[in-house]
Parts: sequence; C-alpha cells; structure tokens
Amino acid sequence: MTAARLAVLDDLGDRWMLETERFTCEAIEASFERTAPLMLDVGVGNGLATRAWAAEHPDRDVVAVELHRPGISRLIKDLDENGPGNVRVVDGDVTTLIDDLGPSTLAEVRILFPDPWPKRRHHKRRLVDPTFVGAVTDRLTVGGHLHLATDWLDYADAMRSALDTEPRLETVVDHDDGPAVDAEGRALEMPTRWRTNRPSRPVTAYEQRGIDAGRTITDLLTRRTR
Repeated sequence: MTAARLAVLDDLGDRWMLETERFTCEAIEASFERTAPLMLDVGVGNGLATRAWAAEHPDRDVVAVELHRPGISRLIKDLDENGPGNVRVVDGDVTTLIDDLGPSTLAEVRILFPDPWPKRRHHKRRLVDPTFVGAVTDRLTVGGHLHLATDWLDYADAMRSALDTEPRLETVVDHDDGPAVDAEGRALEMPTRWRTNRPSRPVTAYEQRGIDAGRTITDLLTRRTR
C-alpha cells in the first residue's frame, strides 16, 4: 500500500474505523453517538455503493467490513471529504466479527459480489454457505433482509442452496439479468435488472467487470420471517 494510503489510515482511522476488539453493538452505538437500526455491508470495493447505501438511509447506521486495506483507505478518505456521516469501517473477517454481535441486532446484511473462487477446488473458500447464512440469520431482526449479488451463475446456485437451508428466511427477489450483451454481442450499457423490481444500488466496480465480460448478474434478497 502506498505511503499516502497509509497516511489516510493514520490520520482518519480514529474518526471512521471501529476496532475489531470492540466490535459489539454497544461500541458501535457509542461510535455513532446514537441508537439506530444497523446495516452491515460486507466488502466495500471502491466504496461508492457503501456511501450510496448510507446516504439512502440517513436514519440508519452502516458498518462496512473489509479486509483490503487500500479499499478501506479510499473509503474513509471519501467519507471524510464527502460523507455521509452514518458509516463506520472495520478491518476484519466478517465470519469472525459477526460472532461478536448479539442475536437480532442487524436490520440488513448486504454482500455484493463476494470473491467467487471460480475454480472447483476453491469453492470451499466461498463466503456464502449454509453455516454463514445461519449465523447471519441469527443476527437479523425479524423482518430484516439479507441481500446477495454475484456475477457467477454457479455461485448464485450455491447461494440459493445455502439460503434454502434456512427456514427463517423467505425469498423477496430472485432475478438475474440474463446475458449482459445484446444480440450483436455488444456489452449492454445498463444491466436489465434496472428494469425489474430490484433493491436500489449503483453498479459496483466488480459488477461492471462481470458485465464487461458478458456474465449474468444475479440478485437474491431474502427476509427473516421469524
């Protein structure tokens, strides 16, 4: 990571970052200086989708979990310069961090385009599996949402299978955009999912790569019912 990125972490980390050792609801509320519905954004990419999500929900607080420190640095710099103020960032592994949160504490969890680990021998490294879905569901409030998105069809199928193991979740949206190219083989400027009833979000950087490669974009939105 560049010296400039490191300097951002040193200068702005105290303002925008949460300590993994204190990743509890009490510590999170203290950082935001209020009690509000909490949303978890897993993976920030270039940070635009995270900032847009928080701006869309000023009455809620967003905790963004990311392992890639350059991405964290970019996000907190953008937050400091442009807001919104209802975001905090934590540098850590969500599969470990989520254990520190109590049951029924999250209004929504969003995981957009996690690493697909496309080689079959690496599928066991994929984040979304039945164990993780169960852990997330435990921490969703009744009525809370889990939103997944991927540009790999076999991962989308694996996500569906993992979601199907959790009886407390019901499907709200299950739609893919079909081929991301037109009949002439030209890349579509806008995914067709925007013409469906989809959760509002910008196209992420990872999603755009999938679109450019002609892959199908799948969004899966579920809700905890009990």
